[in-house]
Amino acid sequence: MDVDYDGLIPNNVGLNQDLAVKKALESWHPGYLDWWNDMGPEGFQDALVYLRTAVSVDPKGWAKFGYVKMPDYKWGVLLAPAVEGRTIPFGKHKGEPAWQEVPGEYRAMLRRLLVIQGDTEPASVEQQRYLGATAPSLYDLRNLFQVNVEEGRHLWAMVYLLQKYFGTQGREEAEDLLNRRSGHQDNPRMLGAFNERTPDWLSFFMFTTFTDRDGKMQLAALAQSGFDPLSRTCRFMLTEEAHHMFVGETGVARIVEKTCEIMKSAGTADPATLRALGVIDLDLIQRKINLHYSLTLDLFGNEISTNAANAYNAGIKGRYREDKLADDHGLLNDTYPVLRCIDGKIVEQSVPALSALNMRLRDDFMADTDGGIMRWNKVIERAGLDVRLTLPHVAHHRQIGEFAAIKADPAGNILTDAEWAARRDEFLPTAADAAFIADLMQPVQQPGEYASWIAPPKTGIDGKPGDFEYVQIFE
Repeated sequence: MDVDYDGLIPNNVGLNQDLAVKKALESWHPGYLDWWNDMGPEGFQDALVYLRTAVSVDPKGWAKFGYVKMPDYKWGVLLAPAVEGRTIPFGKHKGEPAWQEVPGEYRAMLRRLLVIQGDTEPASVEQQRYLGATAPSLYDLRNLFQVNVEEGRHLWAMVYLLQKYFGTQGREEAEDLLNRRSGHQDNPRMLGAFNERTPDWLSFFMFTTFTDRDGKMQLAALAQSGFDPLSRTCRFMLTEEAHHMFVGETGVARIVEKTCEIMKSAGTADPATLRALGVIDLDLIQRKINLHYSLTLDLFGNEISTNAANAYNAGIKGRYREDKLADDHGLLNDTYPVLRCIDGKIVEQSVPALSALNMRLRDDFMADTDGGIMRWNKVIERAGLDVRLTLPHVAHHRQIGEFAAIKADPAGNILTDAEWAARRDEFLPTAADAAFIADLMQPVQQPGEYASWIAPPKTGIDGKPGDFEYVQIFE
């Protein structure tokens, strides 16, 4: 399925034959560019960036690479190929033909899901808009911008569905997606993690490791939807999301690698000594893991959720890899274990599986994340060091769900408010940590060179050599 690049909006959905939607999207386009210029990457709009764009939705070869100024990047509407004869894979409509139009009784539910997903995409661009000024290399600068333009395209993906299938309400929601701002006091983004600051590159790598992995899980669940246009949209978005997690996971791995190199050469694990040598100590990396992991867990919502049950029963949002699971895909008589805080203790209870779908998706996320932590620890192991990074307990530093009302350390031990206040700085980054990282964030803009605190990547992008000029910056 090749992409039509002849018009203003690249697409493989036949916009030239869908004139009402084409007109609506073209009317929305100037507002999008205004938002991009106001809230997109700061200071590099005139630079030529070596970016990839989609030329097909064939997973074997969908992207081409080339230099482009980011305001000239063509954001489009791309759906994965239709599956002939596809049926709804779960819920009370299981086995019925997948919907090509929105069922009337599910319009409000579907619109809400699209808006929430769509709101996360521009939010992350807004959170990351100043990072270019402190990039540790041109390789990393380019990766940041690739993530940014693809998050912008993911916004387009949701806006297309809103414009095509939800009429006036959809157009109003599309405008609101451009009006909200990450962290704004009066008009913030819808989910808490997307109103947090991303002030430095370690935060960016943690965000793309954890929060984009939440995005992967949510998209994978929506890709099972009985509403076929949403399923096809999310299947292609997952192709792009994989790169975002790669950027984060390998970014942290490269920081860990550089720290381990200096630890070995200096013969010390002392954080103060390592910081004086220009690297980020593993203790601080662990505190950042604790913070970003816990913020991401909150994105899954309440462990027990009627809304999640209703969306599943309706055939709107499935489970992670629903099509690979061996059960009745109805869950009416099934249970699922959920951790809860009861009488001051964390205990496991079996609850109706339909009500525990958020918990199940979070468990899938946690298992997926374990693989990334293992790969970071392999870096430490290869360096011959015996320290290891870990994921904190699910009760640690939570603002939403079963553990929002308690304080727990990373091991899951419940603390009093006084104990938490006394020990909080052991677990989470401090103001001194933030100041140290901020001082470390000095830009490196020479091809093939890297900041003191991060190792070079193992391979370049698109087979390019180590000194390739990924971003051409003109004074």
